[in-house]
Amino acid sequence: MTAKITNDNIIGGNIIDGKAFSQGLGERIARAIPAFTAATGRRPGLAVVLVGSDPASEVYVRSKGKMARQLGMESFEHVLPESASQEELLALVAQLNADESVDGILVQLPLPGHLDSLPVIEAIDPAKDVDGLHPISAGLLASGLPGLVSCTPLGCLMLLEAQLGSLSGLDAIVVGRSILVGKPMAQLLLSRNATVTIAHSRTRDLAAKVAQADIVVAAVGSAEMIKGDWIKPGATVIDVGTSRIVRDGRKVLVGDVDFAVAKERAGAITPVPGGVGPMTIMTLMHNALLAAHRRAGLPDPDLR
Repeated sequence: MTAKITNDNIIGGNIIDGKAFSQGLGERIARAIPAFTAATGRRPGLAVVLVGSDPASEVYVRSKGKMARQLGMESFEHVLPESASQEELLALVAQLNADESVDGILVQLPLPGHLDSLPVIEAIDPAKDVDGLHPISAGLLASGLPGLVSCTPLGCLMLLEAQLGSLSGLDAIVVGRSILVGKPMAQLLLSRNATVTIAHSRTRDLAAKVAQADIVVAAVGSAEMIKGDWIKPGATVIDVGTSRIVRDGRKVLVGDVDFAVAKERAGAITPVPGGVGPMTIMTLMHNALLAAHRRAGLPDPDLR
């Protein structure tokens, strides 16, 4: 688990500014790295593995490496050809597991179709699992024990706590049950003593359940599926979804929530883009720093 992290001035009207929060978190991470280096004689190291040449994945890998370097970390970027075998990828993961200069390992997903991602995720040392996807990471989260948490839900939790303070006793609904967002998000909310409902494609009367929630986390990947008039007045809405749709003759990026209507009812809401998205890379940096401290036997860094 991670300590509560707060940030001032992330609300403009009732819009939660994820970009501003991520910048503030990045500044705190950068300030913490010199103390780690002084204690260990090295900088935290993050390794990112890309298989193939998918343009979007290439952009993500470059941006992660650039951010790591900007904050003062070591960045190790490994690119395997599209034709790489399962054995070659697993061998690279084993090499990175054994490399003492590497504190965090992230294998960029999705992998090419001929590769199975699950054995790759399971091969990563849980102590270096900065993506928080290893079954041991999931088990530690469910058990309330210290571990590395999936980046996107961790970012959502940070935004919620910065906006609301304590989440104890609040009614929360998570719409979506993926291992990437929905399930870990529910566990994180439970760890903060919220009362949590997990909804999904077979949930009956979703509108009524959303209308009861003080916190709505939308993570289904279906454009504007959650209607604005479902939102309880004053609720906090975290929209994880991103979909491209055609509106007025042009492509636009929208979330899972009908933002235009929801923002008139919500106490606070994340926009798409500019809400949850900017948090994902920065929480990856947070996890890399956390992993480095724990591997070195140091206390977790104070990033408040």
